[in-house]
Amino acid sequence: MKVTIIGGGGRVGSNAAFALQCAGIVKEIQILDYNQDLAEGEALDLLHGAATLGGQRIYAGDYDRAADSDVFVITAGSRRKPDESRLDLINRNVEVFKGILDSMHRGGYKPTSHVFVVSNPVDILTELAARTLNLPWQQVYGLGTMLDTARFRSLIAEELKLDASQVKALILGEHGDSMIPVWSSATVGGLPLSGLKQVTPALQNTLFTRTKGSGAEVIRKKGGAGWAVGATIAETIHAVALDNQALLPVSSQQHGCYGLRDISISVPTVLGRAGVIDHVEMDLWPKEVQGLQASGRALRETLNKVI
Repeated sequence: MKVTIIGGGGRVGSNAAFALQCAGIVKEIQILDYNQDLAEGEALDLLHGAATLGGQRIYAGDYDRAADSDVFVITAGSRRKPDESRLDLINRNVEVFKGILDSMHRGGYKPTSHVFVVSNPVDILTELAARTLNLPWQQVYGLGTMLDTARFRSLIAEELKLDASQVKALILGEHGDSMIPVWSSATVGGLPLSGLKQVTPALQNTLFTRTKGSGAEVIRKKGGAGWAVGATIAETIHAVALDNQALLPVSSQQHGCYGLRDISISVPTVLGRAGVIDHVEMDLWPKEVQGLQASGRALRETLNKVI
């Protein structure tokens, strides 16, 4: 599989490339960035580790050379400031994103190519890509609440002193202010988290509040997220490369799941080699469904100002 990372010279793109390199599943990685020297430097640095990490082909390229990519990962865009929401990025990032899509049209892409949006506001940009590119909507998806979910699981495990890999919990909805925690299905080791006496409503609120503010917290302390987002990007791409039918909270265009339509948002989604295979409308608590629908309305209001 060939993956082209657009914006691969930046923190998120380069961390994603490193995560993919370490796993050794993707065999060809192209780094594409408006700063050609930075792209070449990152590609060279990664290439130097190829003999140790799996021997992948890693190089800096351009849109013409990217035309045969199986997956285009778009990470380019302005960083979020600590005091602004992801949706505040919209005016600064939409024009940049449209330019990337235009460059993809000129360079070309295969009918089977996937476009994986990471740039923020990810739900808005995923919908824009789905409406703009000449690809089936199933082949256009965004990182959505994958990173929020990973943060949520890790923070729950840290607080309860449990193995993070055994904690299963979801964040759905917008990757932003209106995201919702799904406590109704949260488990540890296959057992309901609600069965632990420590998991009180107050603790649930504390953990979700910290999860929701994690992006801003990382920005304040180190300038921006990198390693965790790189890992979740790799997890998503591996689900496609291995065709393992993973149930993931990626963002994709909705056609009726939970009553959501004409927007891209995170719901439980089966992802494989064909892209989005299914949206799974599992039973949620009524307040969770209401929160998910409210998140959809908030996104649609923003979307209507852009498209």
